[in-house]
Amino acid sequence: MPALTAASIGERQRTQVCSATLDCLQRAERLFNLGHKPIPVRFDLSGRTAGMYRVARREAVIRYNPYIFARYFEHGLQVTVPHEVAHYITDRLYGIAHVRPHGREWRAVMQALGAQPRASARFDLSGIPQRRHRRFGYACDCDTHQLSTCRHNRIVAGKARYYCRGCGAELVALA
Repeated sequence: MPALTAASIGERQRTQVCSATLDCLQRAERLFNLGHKPIPVRFDLSGRTAGMYRVARREAVIRYNPYIFARYFEHGLQVTVPHEVAHYITDRLYGIAHVRPHGREWRAVMQALGAQPRASARFDLSGIPQRRHRRFGYACDCDTHQLSTCRHNRIVAGKARYYCRGCGAELVALA
């Protein structure tokens, strides 16, 4: 039975994950005849996701969830690391805007790395810190609805309107 509150991985394990990421990256660069291009690795991901390849403000980064890695370390090394490296290599080969996230190009890179091309895993996340998304109450003629912060902000800015799928009425914020 997992602990009530999960611990994060330690420095020794972080070093192992960074090393595994670099090894996988170098193997992929040899397989696809790409020049070496380092990528930062961070352990700042939270929530239900074990890893993430992301490009923000022209900076590519691989992010890992240190709590999920602490609980599922071997799985992370064998599955999560090649999964995220495959996203990075796919981006370098085809461009991020030109392929589906888990499309055939990504699957081909995963297979070349010797990993199963699976898009997700199921983990017991009890005790692992989770992000909590704020919801906003809205109503229509037949029911109440909970909208995400993003949708709420679009309504407030006058950029979107949302309608009930049941009655077709426009959703209105609850007081």
